[in-house]
Amino acid sequence: MCKTNRYTITAALPYANGPLHIGHMAGVYVPSDIFARYLRRKGKDVAFIGGSDEHGIPITIRAKNEGVTPQDIVDRYHENIKSTLENFGVTFDIYSRTTSVKHKEVAQDFFKTLYENGKFTEDVTEQYYDEEAKEFLADRYIRGECPKCQNPDAYGDQCEKCGSTLSPEELVNPRSALSGNTPIRKETKNWYLPLDQYQDFLKEWIIDGHKNDWKSNVYGQVKSWLDDGLKPRAMTRDLNWGIPVPVEGAEGKVMYVWFDAPIGYISFTQEWAEKNGKDWKDYWQNEDTKLVHFIGKDNIVFHCIIFPTMMKAHGDYIMPDNVPANEFLNLEDDKISTSRNWAVWAHEYLQDFPGQADTLRYVLAANMPENKDNNFTWKDFQTKNNSELVGILGNFINRVMVLSHKYYEGIVPAKTVEFEEVAQIKGFATRIGEHIEKYEFRAALTEYMNLARLGNQFLQAQEPWKKGDNPEEVKGIMNAATQIAVALGQLAEPFLPFASEKILNMMKVDKIDWNTLESTNEFVAEGHQLGASELIFAKIEDDAVEAQINKLQESKTKNNMTNPNAEPQKELISFDDFQKMDIRIGTILEAKKVEKADKLFELKVDTGMDVRTIVSGIAEHFTLEEVVGKQAMVLANLAPRKIRGIESHGMLLFADKEDGKLTFVNPEAETPNGVQVG
Repeated sequence: MCKTNRYTITAALPYANGPLHIGHMAGVYVPSDIFARYLRRKGKDVAFIGGSDEHGIPITIRAKNEGVTPQDIVDRYHENIKSTLENFGVTFDIYSRTTSVKHKEVAQDFFKTLYENGKFTEDVTEQYYDEEAKEFLADRYIRGECPKCQNPDAYGDQCEKCGSTLSPEELVNPRSALSGNTPIRKETKNWYLPLDQYQDFLKEWIIDGHKNDWKSNVYGQVKSWLDDGLKPRAMTRDLNWGIPVPVEGAEGKVMYVWFDAPIGYISFTQEWAEKNGKDWKDYWQNEDTKLVHFIGKDNIVFHCIIFPTMMKAHGDYIMPDNVPANEFLNLEDDKISTSRNWAVWAHEYLQDFPGQADTLRYVLAANMPENKDNNFTWKDFQTKNNSELVGILGNFINRVMVLSHKYYEGIVPAKTVEFEEVAQIKGFATRIGEHIEKYEFRAALTEYMNLARLGNQFLQAQEPWKKGDNPEEVKGIMNAATQIAVALGQLAEPFLPFASEKILNMMKVDKIDWNTLESTNEFVAEGHQLGASELIFAKIEDDAVEAQINKLQESKTKNNMTNPNAEPQKELISFDDFQKMDIRIGTILEAKKVEKADKLFELKVDTGMDVRTIVSGIAEHFTLEEVVGKQAMVLANLAPRKIRGIESHGMLLFADKEDGKLTFVNPEAETPNGVQVG
């Protein structure tokens, strides 16, 4: 067992374009943390690496939709994700981000090494281009009719209506998501990683080398890719958000996000090593180190084909020992969907169930989608908490503490009788460890709870409360029960870190290493003073669960909208956020076109407080004559922003009509300028 002494553990980098939900937690962060905590208790040298993926199309799309910069988006969600993981007890040695200066340096150096060693091929291809926006269009920036179900609003990579995987070339009547115009085909040069040249290496390493020790879902997906034959894949993109490609002739290009992101594991390790006096190369370039990637099944190809090919092409890096990808977690028998808000958001759970992070960790570990998709329901969540955590584990710990204080004022009595149940503890510790090392986290958790069940059965069978006439036997029973209780506190840490700490603090004992847990039957000495008893877990009442079910039902109701063309609701804001907006009635006094900008008008607007300049993209919807003299709602306290060299001080508010044209949102009767709206 566990012969390797050094481990590098990575957890998939979440896109910093939204918060985490329970699918992320069950698929990646709970299992990786269980594994890292266990290895540390085994005395291993562990580097547990995580961070936010802050490049890629989803981030730029969200930024455009919200009218902010991509940096604004990633700053917001990086902090949200980082704090959420910390509050769930996920023990990363470092949680960094791919917009850091360090990461840029490492990623560019990695690219240059491959470039200078001739590992890339160059190719000129035709891609869709928006002439008005003057941008090449990534897949998600192209919309059109799905050729399979005729959905008129399919993306360039996928139709969300029928689920088909598409390419931009397959769309009927493609249009740019930036301008709405029909894009043209334009030549562009990019740098490709010739995956086909590494086909034999990947086959030997994975198909021949890991058939028996990798998960069948991971092995099967990789084998399918290899059987189909690998093709070169572009490692650069024509985008304005990402890490610039550091070679001559690549101006205006950034690294493909799946080239940039996994290098984050390396750059974050370097950042951590520099701060802690370690050599990062020990964790990435030493054959005695085991590299393990925890991911969801949608990332298998990147971690088992593209990233290993990158590292092989570089020449200095070890290959992953395992990639224990999980399948997907469903919610109430439906797929988790962020766009439909069909999700349990991890940070909201912590607000609704304060102090109960362990409960969700437990339920997600028990329902972990290790080999097939699994399901989370709120009723099951309640049952597992009340029947298992409260009714089995919490009940046993509480009984031991209450009886110890009642009989012996909390002092551990002498071991006057030998019990087989105590002798079994080290076997539980060994089996739990074996399951964790094989990435069988559900089975490991079951073994742990079986020890708690054994403790309850032991007390129920021995009935020390009925043996007052045999005090020596009662001492032996309570000594044994206390040994089991302390062992449960020790063994809980990978799964239930907060409960483990509470139990050990309550019993006034320190953590011991896992090797000792596997080799001893005595975890607390005769005469040891236990602390005061307290409840470990709280019962979850029906009304708390009903509130969560109702919240989901509201999402379902909102998604059954009366206007199917309405855009989905944006992220919720607080009343305080709303109060910050200063919306006033204003009158447009003057209007003129902005030079070399077909969409923009430069307006002079009387807000009642002042006459200010506002640049507005309404030229496609109105003539200059139509807007002069119009009253409109003005967002007055929007931070000034330069647009085409003109400083704009505010924003006019309009509504979209069904034909795609804008209409003024103005008062029915003439209203004095400066009147606030709210």
